[in-house]
Amino acid sequence: MLKANDAVLVVVDVQGKLATLMHEKEKFYHAVVQMIKGARVLDIPIFWNEQLPDKLGETIPIVREALQGQSPLVKKTFSCCGNPDFSEQLEASGRKQILLVGMESHVCVYQTARDLLAQGYEVYLITDAISSRSAENRGIGIEAMVNAGAKSACVEMVLFEMLEVAQGDKFKVCLQIVK
Repeated sequence: MLKANDAVLVVVDVQGKLATLMHEKEKFYHAVVQMIKGARVLDIPIFWNEQLPDKLGETIPIVREALQGQSPLVKKTFSCCGNPDFSEQLEASGRKQILLVGMESHVCVYQTARDLLAQGYEVYLITDAISSRSAENRGIGIEAMVNAGAKSACVEMVLFEMLEVAQGDKFKVCLQIVK
């Protein structure tokens, strides 16, 4: 079961012109922002990653705005785990449940999930907040990650699972986020 005090949110490469080419991009952007806002309400650490922003462009404005007050972890590898800063900070968090969002499903998100699973983390794919340029590649990536041991979920599912009860201030804010 997901627990907010054992989870982190990993945001993978929602950046540059490539982000504008994602399958159902507006739904994808919306779900990524919902997950970021929900993580903030639940005090879940966020690991924001960008791949070669000097070449691929920065995180798109709508997502960057939701991440205000944070700085991205810049990587050269497809997997976030190839960045020593990411790996060190994740390990230092002491948390073992990974909420994974970003792009592309079949490349950077897949390789990150694969590496995290190999390191013993419990990986939750927030599938409404994961995309690729084509629906086919998105599906292939998600299927490969699930076959490797990741769990498939969605924004609303994970937020309410971590809340556990349908009352209180955090519940009210999360309810507004998913509406």
